[in-house]
Amino acid sequence: MLPETIDAGRFSLRPFRAEDAEVVYSYASDAEFLHYLPIPLPYTLASARDFIAKQGALDRLVNPSWALDINGVACGGVNIRFFATHRVAEIGYAVARRRWGQGLASEAARLVISVAFERLPELTRVRAMADARNVASIRVMEKLGMRREGLLRSDREFRGELTDEVVHGILRSEWHP
Repeated sequence: MLPETIDAGRFSLRPFRAEDAEVVYSYASDAEFLHYLPIPLPYTLASARDFIAKQGALDRLVNPSWALDINGVACGGVNIRFFATHRVAEIGYAVARRRWGQGLASEAARLVISVAFERLPELTRVRAMADARNVASIRVMEKLGMRREGLLRSDREFRGELTDEVVHGILRSEWHP
């Protein structure tokens, strides 16, 4: 099992809390933040509360999730989901727009992947997926050392249209924390 909290120095990863609802609503209702994320619109304070409740209900053995916290304030999140009895994982990340360009998504994802490879000897590979138009998310994958493994054409329904999705991945043998 991965730790409930992880300290990275300039930020920490910790469980989402009910009191995060206002700040999650603040960043997650931003049109730029939502541009490529499959989050139902309109995004409301009730949506933020529902998101936090769902994060708390996740089975941490299969799908641990963390708020990205800077000085006690959530500014995004990262999660990892395990498949095939923890041999394959898929990571996801999102950071509030006001924090874009600070390397937080790649640093948080790198930390989670490192801990996962360290704690789970059976873990063979980690993958990530993104809308093929989401250059910033693809750049995070590249910074993590992930290789592009495929393009899934018209694979994802996103706000009424079919969009392409890219898949990147990294094997344990390729991982350099």
